[in-house]
Amino acid sequence: MAETHDGKYRIPGQEDEDDLEHLLLQGVTLQQGTQSGTHPQILSPEEDEEELSSDSDIQGSLGLYAEAAQDMATASVELGLGRHFACADFCNQATEKAVQSVSLLRSGRRSRYNHDLRALGSLVGAPKEIQDELAILTPFHPEAFYVDTPPEEADAIISAEQASSYIQSARKVMRWAKTIVLA
Repeated sequence: MAETHDGKYRIPGQEDEDDLEHLLLQGVTLQQGTQSGTHPQILSPEEDEEELSSDSDIQGSLGLYAEAAQDMATASVELGLGRHFACADFCNQATEKAVQSVSLLRSGRRSRYNHDLRALGSLVGAPKEIQDELAILTPFHPEAFYVDTPPEEADAIISAEQASSYIQSARKVMRWAKTIVLA
């Protein structure tokens, strides 16, 4: 047996296994603060429910917003590479994920929609100016775009200036969602 800092003897690794089992069974919350040398506070399921609405999915919302932010970074890279449709597509994906992150936060689930981003914005209560930006990006869902445009011609149809304006539209949506999800 090993001696611990408090002078008690324990089986090596036993405390870590107990803590791990407790974390797996009970979970952790975002409200846990840790200080150097202390363990995070673990809330019981009852205490955790008091802090969060049962209709909210904070972790899912944050994760989906992070994916949206990654898609925005990818959109910028695609623009730099001259792949203008890919840029517009990633702007479409980023805004869909950002709006869905708001839906997860507010209702605990993703909203159902048919790739009409304006309609999705309306479902989650986005202001009209955000819905207008979403409408600009709706045509760039690949299933809709490729109906009238062969994939090999997609980049030629969208100019660099247009793709850049789509990034600006997507950034407006991202900023709006950020004020809700990261508040």
